[in-house]
Parts: sequence; structure tokens; C-alpha cells
Amino acid sequence: MKKIITILIMTAVLITMTGCNKQWIDTTYHFDRAILSLPDGTVIEGEVESWTDFNDGDQIQVKIDGVTYLVHSSDVVLIAE
Repeated sequence: MKKIITILIMTAVLITMTGCNKQWIDTTYHFDRAILSLPDGTVIEGEVESWTDFNDGDQIQVKIDGVTYLVHSSDVVLIAE
């Protein structure tokens, strides 16, 4: 009986996990390039000098060509080549 309950729980967890595009453990911490969309419609693309993801919000801070940008996570693409 215990094995059946364990199998059912594991099956439910696996079905739940396959419905999303979220990694359980994110090991990518280095990004080479970024594309940012600013509120005025300007698109910034360049080599990432540094970046920071804030745990308590949806903002990402990216430094490109000596300029630091703070953008919403939906307005940035970080690329690891």
C-alpha cells in the first residue's frame, strides 16, 4: 500500500512539473549578450558587463557599455553563447 501511494504522489509531481518551463536548479550565471527594450521603444543590444536579478521583484539590472539599465524581466533577453 505504501508503494502505491508513493508511486501516485511521484506521478502527480511529474505531471505537474511537465506543465511548465521552470528549471528546478538554475546553474546559468554567466551571460554574454543582452537585448533590452526600453519604455520609449528603444532597443539596446550589447555585451553584458554585469547583471543582477533581484529576489524580491521582477527587475533585472544589466550593465552594457558602461551604462546600467534597470528593466522589467519581460523586457530583457539574456543570451549565453
